[in-house]
Amino acid sequence: MQEAIAPQLADWESFYVIVGSSAAALTGLQFVVMALIADSNRRSTMREVSAFGTPTVVHFCAALLVAAILSAPWHSLRSAGLGIGICGVVGVIYSLLIIRRARRQSGYQPVLEDWIWHTALPPVAYGAMAVAAILLRRRPEQSLFVIGAATVLLTFIGIHNAWDTVTFIAVEQAKNKS
Repeated sequence: MQEAIAPQLADWESFYVIVGSSAAALTGLQFVVMALIADSNRRSTMREVSAFGTPTVVHFCAALLVAAILSAPWHSLRSAGLGIGICGVVGVIYSLLIIRRARRQSGYQPVLEDWIWHTALPPVAYGAMAVAAILLRRRPEQSLFVIGAATVLLTFIGIHNAWDTVTFIAVEQAKNKS
């Protein structure tokens, strides 16, 4: 028997069009950030980029992926939940890798705000997504709200981290010109 999911996911269509297209567009912002880093006097190593730059693109892409998954014409919530669950679990694992990278790099000394936005919030978002995916079939309405909130959180994390990088570079360049 086929599960009627169209109404559950159809209500979220506009939400995921907005979030997904925003995440895709904001991914381009991170490329601009990386170009600014390349043009700045500040020298960064791949350790800093892999700890603080690459994850921003990954978070934007994860938001885009969730939007694509939940916009697909699934025949069951199980299939959609599997895709979201995999995204959440992989995101948690990736977040743990980023914590390790942030600790190992030596070119930048993170402050509390950096630890919160770069290492604490991402696993919260991905973990919530993974749990919501498990509960999707039993509690679809609540799970879809949790997945939506996690997706927006990943987008906000990306925006914050890209902005933080740009402002850091601007301040550093101003110091070097003085």
